[in-house]
This record gives sequence, structure tokens and C-alpha cells, in this order.
Amino acid sequence: MLTLLPTVLAQATPDATALAQALQSIEFDKLLHALAIVAVGYTLNRLIETSLERLGKQVPKRRLLLEQVSSFTRLSIFVLGTYLAAATVLENQKSAALGVMGTLAVALGFALKDTVSSVMAGIFILVDQPFQVGDRVRFEGYYGEIKEIGLRSVRLQTLDDHRVSIPNNKFLTEAVASANDGDLDMMVEMKFHVAMSEDADLVKKLVHRACVTSKYVYLDKPVAMRVRDEEVSYTFVTTVTCKAYVIDARFEKAYVSDVTERVKLAFRRHGVQSPYARTAEVMAES
Repeated sequence: MLTLLPTVLAQATPDATALAQALQSIEFDKLLHALAIVAVGYTLNRLIETSLERLGKQVPKRRLLLEQVSSFTRLSIFVLGTYLAAATVLENQKSAALGVMGTLAVALGFALKDTVSSVMAGIFILVDQPFQVGDRVRFEGYYGEIKEIGLRSVRLQTLDDHRVSIPNNKFLTEAVASANDGDLDMMVEMKFHVAMSEDADLVKKLVHRACVTSKYVYLDKPVAMRVRDEEVSYTFVTTVTCKAYVIDARFEKAYVSDVTERVKLAFRRHGVQSPYARTAEVMAES
């Protein structure tokens, strides 16, 4: 196969003089038409993105679907626009077209192999969908929402509002965890530590009540509670874990904050102490 490569390139790439003559014969109005195609494609892409984003805000239940449509549309416009622009410029110039394509394929293949790899990986991501736009994912120490799946990179927004760009080809070799897997709702795990001497049933009821009465909770899916004794920071504690679903993954941080405030208020009203407060009392007495 490799022995045929020089022959194929020789057939696809004419000599420099013929290629230069072919390129000089390209008409100026064709270049204008190609630029017009690029401008129309860019404008159309921006218009579709803006419209789908506004529609997603009006119809929250379809937000993730609309964001996925936006990603596919962006890729389709790019591929179609590139093809139409090239076809317009190189119309009736078969030798020039073959020469440009052959030369660029070899040159770009070596110079931009990482970029080409990322572009191909971006297409695989859109087709295979290990995650989708709007998913909450964890990758290489980063956790946040997938805001955009581009041709070269995936843009992830962390819970601290930092925008992180990750090359697409990294997702082909590294493991990525998706918290909601395309669903609008998402499971949130919250842990609360109390002294081991506290009433576990009471603590469990208080935490459960705080989770299910929040305005961010999604009650169409079950709420799971778990109680266990463990060692945390050299202190034996009782840990109450609540696994509940937030109505929209975007409200994950708000849901955790709301439940935490409710739990702390309930603990204060019922005199439930944290393990660290009880440890401080013992140390003071000794």
C-alpha cells in the first residue's frame, strides 16, 4: 500500500507550472461567490444557534435536544460550506482541483495531524455520543457542563464558571464520566456528618425532609437514604447520605446549597450536633 503512495500522489499532483497556470485561470467572480458562500454559512450558523438558544430558554424540557441539534447543524454547515466554496472556485478546473487536494492532503496531514485527529474525534463524539451537549461530565480533574462540541475541541463550563477547552482526540483514549447521560434531571449525592451519639433515625428524617421539600428536587425519581458509621478526619462520625434528583442539571449547585441550609436549620432546631463540636466539648472537659 505504501509503495503505491508516490504513484498516487504523482497522478493527483500535476507539475508546478501546470498547477500555477490552472490556478491563474480561476475567475475573480468565482472567488467572490465562494466568499459569499462562506459569509452565508457563517450568518446562517449564528442565526440557527441564537434561535435554538432562545427556544431552549422558552422550552426548558427540550433544552438538551436543541443544543444537540445546534452541534449537528454547526458541523453540517461547515462541511457543506467548505465543499460548495471549493467546488465554486475550482469549477471546470479538474487538474487544479486534483492538485490542490493532493498537495493539501499531504501537507496538512503532516503539519496539522493533531488538529485533523481532533476534527475526526469530534465527528465520532457527535455520532457515538459518549456524552452530549448539556451533560454534566467529569474528565481529567474537571467537572462541569458540556456547553459545546466543536470541530476541534469540547468546551466545558465548570461549576466555578470557568470555560475549559479540551481537544476532541483526548476523549478517544481517556475515560469520561457523564452524570446525567442526556437527561435533563440528574442525581445529586449529599453527605452530612453528625456525632455518633445522635439519633440516627431523627437525623435521617430531617435530611430526607430537607431534600424532598426543596424547590429544585425532581420527585418523579426515588430519593435514596443511607446511614453508616465511619472515620472522617480522625473522628468517628455517623454519615447520612441522601441521593436525590435535581430537576435540571444546571441547578445542581443551587440544590445542594438549598438542602444544606435546610439541614443546618433543622439540626439547630432539634439540637443535633456535628461530630467536631462534640469532639471540642470532650477536649475542653479533659
